[in-house]
Amino acid sequence: MLFQKLFPCALAACAILCFSAAASAQSPESNLRQTGVGFKSDGSETLETESLMPTSIEERRPRVLGTSSATSRFDQLLLAAIETRLGSHYHYGSTGPDTFDCSGFVWSTFQQAGLSFTRGPARSYWATMPPATKEEQTRFGTLVFFSGLAHVGIVADEKGFYHASRHHGVIYSPFNDYWLSRIDGFRRVPMTELKLPAQPEKTTTSQAPQRGTTNQTDSSIGTH
Repeated sequence: MLFQKLFPCALAACAILCFSAAASAQSPESNLRQTGVGFKSDGSETLETESLMPTSIEERRPRVLGTSSATSRFDQLLLAAIETRLGSHYHYGSTGPDTFDCSGFVWSTFQQAGLSFTRGPARSYWATMPPATKEEQTRFGTLVFFSGLAHVGIVADEKGFYHASRHHGVIYSPFNDYWLSRIDGFRRVPMTELKLPAQPEKTTTSQAPQRGTTNQTDSSIGTH
């Protein structure tokens, strides 16, 4: 008899609990915790529900949206060409493959990446290439000139550049006080003659390594 009296109360309590749980699951706060923005294989955004199971390490990795634009591919090829030359020795008038002067390093690097222009001294690049805008001055691939157009390098970013140093060979150097005080200006290599290789070289999307980085000054810069 006691069981028959308590059963309706227990049934009613269960119904109340189930209703509360359903309402909680449909609340905006719950939805906010369970949904997020994801990306499809083509890069478009999509709403997706978070899994209740722990995600794998691979799934936690940042998602990088690739691009097939010619400019992006050229930058990758240019970076790969620079990396193969880092650590090479300096030799006046040389364009490689194992030794370079500053203008020879710039010329051969762009050649390998698929962009041709006439080989010459640093001042010839200054005279024939268009000035870089303020925004372009710190963009990867911009040419930076020093010491009365006697020296030229390739901008890595706002922090430094790549060049063939007379004393240290092909290196990355930071834009420290020594170099900043000697900058003449910047030029951009025109993309009109760009011819990308049919088969892209193996490239990297990681930050450019700064092998051979030095803070030493190159006090004997000559015309290259």
